[in-house]
Amino acid sequence: MEVSTIAIQGKDFPGIIRKFYKEGDKFCFDADNTKLEVKVLTDQIIRFRFNSEYFADDFSYAIDPEFKGSGHHADFSDSEGFYTIITRAVRVIINKNNLKIRIENLNGDLICEDESGYHWEPNPGYGGNYVYCSKEIQPNECFYGLGDKATDLNLRGKRFLNWGTDTYGFAKEQDPLYRNIPFYYGLHDGMGYGIFFDNSFQTFFDFGHENANVASFWAEGGEMSYYFIAGPELIAVAENFTLLTGRPELPPLWSLGYHQSKWSYFPESKVWEIAYEFRNRKIPCDVIHLDIDYMDGFRCFTRDLGAFSGS
Repeated sequence: MEVSTIAIQGKDFPGIIRKFYKEGDKFCFDADNTKLEVKVLTDQIIRFRFNSEYFADDFSYAIDPEFKGSGHHADFSDSEGFYTIITRAVRVIINKNNLKIRIENLNGDLICEDESGYHWEPNPGYGGNYVYCSKEIQPNECFYGLGDKATDLNLRGKRFLNWGTDTYGFAKEQDPLYRNIPFYYGLHDGMGYGIFFDNSFQTFFDFGHENANVASFWAEGGEMSYYFIAGPELIAVAENFTLLTGRPELPPLWSLGYHQSKWSYFPESKVWEIAYEFRNRKIPCDVIHLDIDYMDGFRCFTRDLGAFSGS
């Protein structure tokens, strides 16, 4: 059989789909050199899982173990050149020649579409592959998200690294920072959506920085596994993202009060002095944060018993 995998400047791309089958609630596609699993979790949440060889045991640090997905309905059709999966919210159209994905609403309006889609190349440093996915940017599209990013609200035209880093005193455009969430929103023509890239390797996101017409995300290893979350309202995207990854318990009432913090209060007598002055001046305060000076040699889970005896 002739294999149709395409290689461009060291990167490999999927070829023709040779086989389709269903495995439980997953739609499975075997193409030349690539496997794709599509799983409809709800009418709005769809998972795409690619691999150039085989799928390892499915595991995620990020997905709520209690989340099972429910209340969805998916129809499937096979036409010349394309497979289509239809839920009550979106159409997922998969190109038989290259596994490129196009997602539309039920009116046929484009929400999100692959540019090069999934591709990969060897990563000699880790022994696996860099995994990439690139999508077309729509003319008036805006992007938001990713956690701590000291930049403009709209991320279009920027590139970011997600890799938790201690960056005290950071400046605008400094990246990466402390909190990294591989999830972003796209918004255009009144249609919002989200993409959550579920990969624990060092990850990168480019929103038209290298190519003004292309948004891409990639990792230094692992799988290309991502969740598409349909809106169209951004608040609906956020609600479904937290449904997928888990929601916090209702916090205690004191945690919603005023918190006093700085770097840092030392020794313990200073903390009591600050607390006394809040009460004496009748300023409401529920919490005082002790930065790092209470530690023994700045080591986590320790306490300097000389300076902070707790008496």
